Amino acid sequence: MKYLSICSISFINLISISLSCFLLSLYFLLNNMIYFIEWEVVSLNSMSIVMTFLFDWMSLLFMSFVLMIASLVIFYSKEYMESDENINRFIMLVLMFVLSMMLLIISPNLISILLGWDGLGLVSYCLVIYFQNVKSYNAGMLTALSNRIGDVAFLLAIAWMLNYGSWNYIFYLEVMQNEFEMLIIGSLVMLAAMTKSAQIPFSSWLPAAMAAPTPVSALVHSSTLVTAGVYLLIRFNIILSTSWLGQLLLLLSGLTMFMAGLGANFEFDLKKIIALSTLSQLGLMMSILSMGFYKLAMFHLLTHALFKALLFMCAGAIIHNMNNSQDIRLMGGLSIHMPLTSACFNVSNLALCGMPFLAGFYSKDMILEIVMISNINLFSFFLYFFSTGLTVMYSFRLVYYSMTGELNCGSLNMLNDESWVMLRGMLGLLIMSIVGGSMLNWLIFPIPYMICLPLYMKLLTLFVCISGGMFGYLISMTKIYFLNKSLLNYNISMFLGSMWFMPYISTYGMIFYPLNYGQLIVKSFDQGWSEYFGGQHLYQKLVNYSQTLFLMHNNSLKIYLMLFVFWILILFNFLLFL
Repeated sequence: MKYLSICSISFINLISISLSCFLLSLYFLLNNMIYFIEWEVVSLNSMSIVMTFLFDWMSLLFMSFVLMIASLVIFYSKEYMESDENINRFIMLVLMFVLSMMLLIISPNLISILLGWDGLGLVSYCLVIYFQNVKSYNAGMLTALSNRIGDVAFLLAIAWMLNYGSWNYIFYLEVMQNEFEMLIIGSLVMLAAMTKSAQIPFSSWLPAAMAAPTPVSALVHSSTLVTAGVYLLIRFNIILSTSWLGQLLLLLSGLTMFMAGLGANFEFDLKKIIALSTLSQLGLMMSILSMGFYKLAMFHLLTHALFKALLFMCAGAIIHNMNNSQDIRLMGGLSIHMPLTSACFNVSNLALCGMPFLAGFYSKDMILEIVMISNINLFSFFLYFFSTGLTVMYSFRLVYYSMTGELNCGSLNMLNDESWVMLRGMLGLLIMSIVGGSMLNWLIFPIPYMICLPLYMKLLTLFVCISGGMFGYLISMTKIYFLNKSLLNYNISMFLGSMWFMPYISTYGMIFYPLNYGQLIVKSFDQGWSEYFGGQHLYQKLVNYSQTLFLMHNNSLKIYLMLFVFWILILFNFLLFL
């Protein structure tokens, strides 16, 4: 009798639940329904503990996408992780992650969201340190500690919610949106969302988390975990649009988008380039959300999840074939050796760039056109469009290094395109990356949006994309590349290529002064004055006194006998007084 592996069982279950969630979300969308379910867990005298669930088109659609990507990633892991002894543990961790994500998506209650939120953080840490080495541990620590800041903010928001008598935030958003308490709760939730979605100044953990296995990067650090913050803010979007928090978020997320786009153009690690591109897209979602267009943010979140998961899966297949090398300078000519993987890679790359009629185009183009007709300042406008250009730029640079030219690694290579289990998982997402955008466009928006702009503004997005792609191809040419990385521009390229020094600031920068002061305190107090006036000094004095007495006893019998007499007299007097 042939047993099904844990991967196959998980795949079948998750894909069927995903399909049912998708059909339910369609039903909810068409009938404009929301189900609010209260489940009484414990009822004792007058006290009851109630678990609440919120089912609307948004939560069901997001849940269906998460489950679909998770199922395909688990199917993909069957081959990718086959040499791992503990593959069952790996799949269990991924399933725990999916469970935490479900809890977060369907909760309208801050306490149950916290359960899912912390579940995500914990499982994410376990997955980042899955390959046990120093680099993974450091990355895991940075990930966990960066996210702890947001968790603390979340706990503070829960404490502030006590003023309202219930933790179901969904009831109070509309009514209390102009109150000071709600502003504080909103700012704490925004801080939590910014740590989870890696916005400036908490951006350094996302590229570090690429130490995890590639299937984890495809599921966790591209399409689900990092979008949990965006999803939470979509639920809290009323507070953003009615206060100054929205303007602050627009600035920070715009800068994140810009910083990640610049950094990816200087990076040579395949997974880090894709991580920085995720960071850039998260900035785009956050910035359009901060302007009040929450449906557009949700739309881009879903389309981005599709093509970014596919991009990571293709990267995993390439790394697998390149004998676990991630350096894009060693790649080249992959389109000849791995045609099907390359096709998937290029489709997802083009969807990321906003190629017309692929998944990314519908959401990205609409976001940029909405930005053009919005009342927005020049700086934010520049950040939106320049970052879009940079996205195409690093995508074409990546294509230049990996797909064209000759293979730059060893002459003996085992490149093949016959990993069929991985390819099936990738092809499932490939179809969604092509049709997903137009499908969601028809579903989410009840009426087709026609944005009327002058021709030159309509073509601005296309022009930015084409010129970005051209520059991306040009800066990779050897001659210009050497000029770019010469000693003249070394400081600039160092600054731009290391995410504006954020990884250093959030590691050495945080720990340098506390450790320095700690060393001073140890040197001055513990091993300094307290040692001098405490134990060591006392010991030294006693040694000196005993040495002096020893000298006297050895060298002078008269003094010794005289002291003996004194002792007898003192003892005698003492006894008399008693």
